[in-house]
Amino acid sequence: MSWGRCEFRCESRSHLFGLPKTDEIRNQWLQFIYNVVPERYSPKVRLCAAHFTKDSFLNLGEYNAGYTQRLLLKNGAVPTLVRQSGASSSKLQQKSARIDLQYFPMDPKKSTKKGVKDSTGSSDEDICDRDSVASSVDSTAEEMFMDGLDSVLDRPSCDIYPPEDDCDSEDNPQQRKRFRLSSTADRDGRESEKDGFSVSTERWHSSDEADVEPLQLDFTPVQEPGPKFLPSWCSNPLQFFQLLFSKTMLQTIVEHTNDYGAKCQERKGKVWENICQNDLKSYIALVIYMSMFKCSSLTDYWSVSQHFSLSFPAKVMSYQKFLSISKALHLSDSREDEKNRVRRGTAAFERLGKIQPLYQVIREACKTFFHPFQRITIVERMVTSQARTGLKRCMKNESPNMGYKLFALTDCTSGYTWDFFIYEGKSCSSQSEGLSYESVMALVDENMLGSGYKLFVDKFYTSPTLFSDLLCKKVWACGPVWANRAGFPKTTVNRLSRTAPRGTMRWIRDDELLFVEWKDSKEVQMCSTFHKAYEGDTVQKKVKGDAQPTHVQVPIPAVVLDFKKTMEAVDLSNCVTGHYRALHKPKKWYQCVFYHFLDITVENAFIMQELMAKRKNMMPLTRKAFLETLILELTEIGT
Repeated sequence: MSWGRCEFRCESRSHLFGLPKTDEIRNQWLQFIYNVVPERYSPKVRLCAAHFTKDSFLNLGEYNAGYTQRLLLKNGAVPTLVRQSGASSSKLQQKSARIDLQYFPMDPKKSTKKGVKDSTGSSDEDICDRDSVASSVDSTAEEMFMDGLDSVLDRPSCDIYPPEDDCDSEDNPQQRKRFRLSSTADRDGRESEKDGFSVSTERWHSSDEADVEPLQLDFTPVQEPGPKFLPSWCSNPLQFFQLLFSKTMLQTIVEHTNDYGAKCQERKGKVWENICQNDLKSYIALVIYMSMFKCSSLTDYWSVSQHFSLSFPAKVMSYQKFLSISKALHLSDSREDEKNRVRRGTAAFERLGKIQPLYQVIREACKTFFHPFQRITIVERMVTSQARTGLKRCMKNESPNMGYKLFALTDCTSGYTWDFFIYEGKSCSSQSEGLSYESVMALVDENMLGSGYKLFVDKFYTSPTLFSDLLCKKVWACGPVWANRAGFPKTTVNRLSRTAPRGTMRWIRDDELLFVEWKDSKEVQMCSTFHKAYEGDTVQKKVKGDAQPTHVQVPIPAVVLDFKKTMEAVDLSNCVTGHYRALHKPKKWYQCVFYHFLDITVENAFIMQELMAKRKNMMPLTRKAFLETLILELTEIGT
């Protein structure tokens, strides 16, 4: 993307794209612009985003949600839309900060919602310039985000209280402070009549009252769930790994690392020893190796002790070479980095410029070779780093350290990471519906997935607005919800009391939305669009007796039971680079993101190998055997 003027003289100067390098595609661009391919033309010809269809962009969903400032074209994208020039079109005189407001018609339902602000009158340059120089001190909204709350859907107050546990509270004793949600409710989330609000005529129902069966949508995925488009020769761990982390991308990283390493060594008056693709593969193998055999320091892996040494790392490469690659590892062109650095403080500055090539390639590869099963979830992940950038955020319940937050769409059946994006901070996020709403909408693309999917989310994302809009996309959803969240029923008639015995439940239905309260060790609130209130399920719980605790069967709502079983199957603890990062502590933020991309790639490759083996009625490799074989194949040691 470049900055200048569209060849058709469109008024908007944001999101301009230069001619592609491929001759065939470039000729199609020129034919669109001039009707014929001219013999001579300016190489600085630019076209704006108004001339491309929605499916021409790689990251339109994230851009519309406000998580990135820059639109990216797909390889081979060709302009097809002819727009009026700026002199004859009044619509393009508005410089909007969002492409769905400027170029594409917005969903009528969404455009009429409260809270959607017109950005007319502020150019992209003005908006992003103010964002780029914003203070690094977190605002109240940012602190709420780090506490797992949404600044639009949840309102903070100065009081602090311990939160209610989720439906699996017994398995998660960890407690942490949150901002208390201020509303017209008391500490139990019930409406206070002292505030002058009238009590609704609706009432909460008990478990012996029948609920209607919700409409069941047919599960019609765009493609058959599971691994897809796999070459016939793909059978061993390295081949699965290279589907997602291609040789071309490895070679690109090698070239950028050599370029960056040479510049760094030149400043010190030294000579950089170039590495090759095999060196980078060996480096990746050792990083994975360190997750299987943990030492207290990095030098211990190259120890020469007669009795307490590991022989494998020294066979692969020397300690000095491994350390030099660690320090010089670079993912982008240094010249482009310098150009981007000059643009800091303007709308052209790209925050993720240093990871952009690998970032988009990994995302596209993960979506190309796998299609999710019916049950999916949105998870939050954090990549720790010592670097200071505008991307830095914290997840207090995950780690006391600061880090970069990623939102990922994961398949609940296998644990496969299908899509993800990096949260860039408050300066780019849309505040119309809230961060939780926008992050889900950016990842759940019904055109790529299909209809009839079941989305399981935690309290941060659950809201009646989100679930209703997902149902319009023919996507079901369920999850625990804050009792004080906007849209939660406020009626107190027959509501669950604080002294209710364990297993007591109440439910209320608002059209397609089901709200359930259930008494476990603490109260649990759930919301769902595809469950019936109670289907006769029971679960064994420990109840205090006269002499000692006893185990009894207590009723459990279908939504609580289904949510708990589904989320227990999602294992988020697999991290093959975590131990190495703990030892090395990389200070460059893009290196930390690279290691997390490596985690995603290795884990997805293992999952595909496992599913393909089961599809062929073969015995799949265990995770340990898979990693061992992958290490040997990357280093070309052994058979």
